[in-house]
Amino acid sequence: MSLTYHPNTITLLTAWERMTQAPDIATDLNTAKASDYPDLLDCLFVIQRAAEGRWLFRNAGDQLSQLLGRDLGDHDCMDFWTGHDRAMVRSLIDSVRESRKPGTLHASGETLTGKHVGVELTFAPLPITQSQGNTPRLLCLYQPLQPRVILNGRPVWRHRVTAIYPPSPDRQATHL
Repeated sequence: MSLTYHPNTITLLTAWERMTQAPDIATDLNTAKASDYPDLLDCLFVIQRAAEGRWLFRNAGDQLSQLLGRDLGDHDCMDFWTGHDRAMVRSLIDSVRESRKPGTLHASGETLTGKHVGVELTFAPLPITQSQGNTPRLLCLYQPLQPRVILNGRPVWRHRVTAIYPPSPDRQATHL
């Protein structure tokens, strides 16, 4: 099955790859700048692993806070998921953390009035640093796939997973 990512997801994955493969190389003047993607920046967030398997928001863009209808500081990212969906998201996050590679999921976000919007979420591991206390952090993108106007200004309060795309495995060539 072929997967087509939203352009903002591709931008994030490209930047993540560049950041993790050559973090000390100065950026080329022709390289795109974060300010070139304001709608992407507003939907970026960072989550950090806390006690008891919680993933707390550390930073979140304004658009994301508006879409979810609350200030996300120190809010557990897993609280937006219930039941089997929560288990699947937790499994994807664990896979991203362990493999040190990005993973993506598609979901349906729903308002209290029953309006739905498709969402693409990407989770990419950030380098673990001693200044962060060796605590795993993920750079994430919450990308609505339809115009937000279909929500009539109402916040998304529930999510349902529709597809999961885990990190691609490292495969060694097999010789028969």
